[in-house]
Amino acid sequence: MNKLNPRQSEAVKYIDGPLLVLAGAGSGKTSVITQKIAYLIDQCGYQGRQIAAVTFTNKAAREMKERVRSLVDKQKCRGLLVCTFHTLGLNIIRKELSTLGFKPGFSIFDQSDAHALIKELLYKDSDIDSDHVDMLQNMISKWKNELISPEDAMAQASSGGEQQLAAVYERYTQALKAYNALDFDDLILLPVQLFRKRPDILERWQRSLRYLLVDEYQDTNGAQYELVRSLLGDRKGLTVVGDDDQSIYAWRGARPENISQLNKDYPDLHVVKLEQNYRSTGCILKAANTLIDNNPHEFNKRLWSDMGFGDPIRVIRTPNDEAECERVATEILDQRLRMGCKYKDFAILYRGNHQSRTLELKLQQFQVPYTISGGTSFFSRQEVKDMLGYLRLMVNPNDDNAFLRIINTPRRKIGPTTLEKLGLFAQSEELSLFDACNHPNLRHVLPPDAHTRLTEFHDWMLVLLEQAENDDPIKAVEKMVTESEYEGWLHQNASSPNVAERRMQNVHALVGQLKQTLEWLQEDNEDAGLQAVINRLLLRDMLEQQEEEDDSDRVQLLTVHASKGLEYPHVYIIGWEEELLPHRSSIEEGNVEEERRLAYVAITRAKRTLTLTMAAKRKQFGDWTTCNPSRFLEEMPQEDLVKIGFGGEADKALNKARGRETLASLKDLLGR
Repeated sequence: MNKLNPRQSEAVKYIDGPLLVLAGAGSGKTSVITQKIAYLIDQCGYQGRQIAAVTFTNKAAREMKERVRSLVDKQKCRGLLVCTFHTLGLNIIRKELSTLGFKPGFSIFDQSDAHALIKELLYKDSDIDSDHVDMLQNMISKWKNELISPEDAMAQASSGGEQQLAAVYERYTQALKAYNALDFDDLILLPVQLFRKRPDILERWQRSLRYLLVDEYQDTNGAQYELVRSLLGDRKGLTVVGDDDQSIYAWRGARPENISQLNKDYPDLHVVKLEQNYRSTGCILKAANTLIDNNPHEFNKRLWSDMGFGDPIRVIRTPNDEAECERVATEILDQRLRMGCKYKDFAILYRGNHQSRTLELKLQQFQVPYTISGGTSFFSRQEVKDMLGYLRLMVNPNDDNAFLRIINTPRRKIGPTTLEKLGLFAQSEELSLFDACNHPNLRHVLPPDAHTRLTEFHDWMLVLLEQAENDDPIKAVEKMVTESEYEGWLHQNASSPNVAERRMQNVHALVGQLKQTLEWLQEDNEDAGLQAVINRLLLRDMLEQQEEEDDSDRVQLLTVHASKGLEYPHVYIIGWEEELLPHRSSIEEGNVEEERRLAYVAITRAKRTLTLTMAAKRKQFGDWTTCNPSRFLEEMPQEDLVKIGFGGEADKALNKARGRETLASLKDLLGR
């Protein structure tokens, strides 16, 4: 507590009513949340199990939990819930499973599972083009986030097309229930619906959770807001931490107005502003403050720092996008030499993923090591997940989620209606979906053709199961890959033969890894089998990702959205242009305010130096287009900007000075 500044200390100690902590970028909000949990337990008589702290990422939840454990005795922490919104919802669902109408062992569909189900429903039952699957999946997610049921969606439909969308939403909901499955959005939706219908269950949860703390409140959607409000009830045990200036996820359902709504729902709301920034120089903060002042605010705040004013912000204009990326690559080499820093001290941010293509080529050309944050893990690729679905079913026939993933991959003419009937039958007989395929009474539920296809699949998989268990598991896997005709299915569905071949190479790589790992494990334990291999591979993948994230000395490449919550000594933001930042679609939709918040987030990632780059022209679809500087450039303090590449004597002087500095650094390096 002694390390907290006065405003942080006020936020920790205030327990007389609902509290909004308006926490600017880099203002130490995690310390406030963790110290407040410790204060509630040590000074206010709360037990750990009576407190829930909710955030948006597992990484943030882990960090909070570790900090709390370093502050509070383990015994007092027992039962403390520090988790994501979705984990909180999952805990509620597990404890109220029978009331919600699900059986134990329910599956949770990830985005690709849900996508496949919606695609199958469109293929079977609807006139909607299957190319619209992504749009419909986003629409269903939006409906769920705003607590709109299929019946509500149908009632609100104002055209035949909207009625079709609502009808697919209803079929999708029915299919999930029949499969004993939930999707990601259900983890919030179902608890809220349950609390609305069953006040007695809500009252029990309100009694067990006496204090709620919510991080990143500006990112909550309608369903999450309702979940918090329901659990809080008429009590005052609430602290929410957020920053309306960092609300950048409206496109996925976040409602920045939820912060304003707090004033209406809780008239006695107390507000504490955290404005001291512990990350950036005064110059960077001045630019961020001046820019974001152009947005309307219900709560005004102004970031400040005692770290000195620092270097001015450089704005570099290059002839084209290729020259822009080359300039950034050579600048990083130059600054690393002159300042003696590491590659991982540099981050290059961009508005859209497509901007990284030329950038990667230039970094490779100049041998600058880099990593793209949020890159796709090998085990996250569609074809690898499909094969892992088969493997998981081979080692555990009760894995309903794996069964649903692979039963129609490749297509076996087993549609959603058949699977829905199979799911309901399996529920009534208390069987897994796989075992239900072989039940003698199933023939009374399904048409003969559908029943035959399921029994054929069951019998084929059973042979593979027995071979994997009693003979050579790798030969069983290779047989499965061949007999499933997965390679032909890839060629049917890929955008080109080359794409299909690359995806099939990943399948072969997975089989090769299985074989190699099995041989290695059997050196210590000759009885090791496929289950041990799969677990080891997944664990190794996670560990390697963590090791690369923590230890590699590489320049960080990432979108502005992915950069939120991170910080770097030296930041480059490329594409500081109209129609890139702000993005053209946002300009057309009149949503420049969110783009300004995105620019604010990007600027406040920088600790010591910030460089904005732009191109005079870019090649699009084979043609050159002229680019204009972003309107946000004019909204920043011009006296703190050093502009390079805009012409004039200033450019020549800067280039000479830069050359002298680099030469001096080289001489110094060689002199050592």
